[in-house]
Amino acid sequence: MNLLVSALEPSANLHLAPILHELKNTQISGIFDPKFGTPLYASSEFSVMGFLDVLPKIFKAKEAIKEMVFLAKESDTVLLIDSPAFNLPLAKAIKEKYPDKKIVYYILPKVWAWNRKRVKKVEAYVDVQASIFPFERQFYPRCTYVGNPLLDEIHTLHDPQKTYDQVAFLPGSRRGEITRLMPVFYEVSKHIEAKKVIVVPSFFKGRELQPLYGDLSGFEISYDMQESVSKSDFAFICSGTATLEAALIGTPFVLAYKAKALDYFIGSRVVKLKYVGLANIIMDFEGKPPVHEEFLQDQATPENLLHAYHHFDKDRFAQNAKTLKDILAHGSVKNLVNLL
Repeated sequence: MNLLVSALEPSANLHLAPILHELKNTQISGIFDPKFGTPLYASSEFSVMGFLDVLPKIFKAKEAIKEMVFLAKESDTVLLIDSPAFNLPLAKAIKEKYPDKKIVYYILPKVWAWNRKRVKKVEAYVDVQASIFPFERQFYPRCTYVGNPLLDEIHTLHDPQKTYDQVAFLPGSRRGEITRLMPVFYEVSKHIEAKKVIVVPSFFKGRELQPLYGDLSGFEISYDMQESVSKSDFAFICSGTATLEAALIGTPFVLAYKAKALDYFIGSRVVKLKYVGLANIIMDFEGKPPVHEEFLQDQATPENLLHAYHHFDKDRFAQNAKTLKDILAHGSVKNLVNLL
């Protein structure tokens, strides 16, 4: 099979890896991490954060879409992963040029958070809607819940009966997230006696960390999120997929998030959700209590984070995390591969 892939984000490439491992006799082209082969564009060329950061990428994106449509001619199937700002225009362009080309969208646009108009575009241009959250059936009537990829990708679990004497800090995977959260995390770390581990994304390996993270002398550096979080008694985590991953691993944590003031102002008016963390969002749609605490913007203070650390309920967290895992039920890779 010739598979045209559009995987722009680091998380999309993380989820792409087990799919390619499961597929046999498949040639891929398109946008993805170069570790999978020779892409048209490396995904890192398109990774952005924030409403304003995307502007310089617009012209490159338009050119990339034209080139991807050209590649689609020789492809059997098109696999789009997340990134709707790019992938929905790409789906439209491919469908208009090749109406019979099979397009599979994996990790659907999060219309439950904002921009529900995207549902009509997905309905119009996507043949197979592969959902990773059960509640998305409320928004995409034709979607298939394939399972959640993290249940395929998590290979180590936290043991709630053990005391690890370790605390993990995950300030995010993008520069803006890291530079805004690290001063807070650094202040928190000064009041914690346990071993402190800073989890750095693997794509930063080999780079000088001090300009981005600041003084790391009090931390052990880790590039293995699952290993570090599973062997920690508690974690401080920036919002994102890592929060859902930590919940499924079973390690108690608190979410902290600081965005650019303008981005947060815009986002708070277009996103109408009670929670920011994916685990809490899933639980809320199911009428269940939140898994963890959340502190955003000015509330993400060392005092609030330390209070969460000193007063978390281990048993309640473990029960809520189990409920979350039961809701998601199973991994997604095998079901997705069967739809390609």
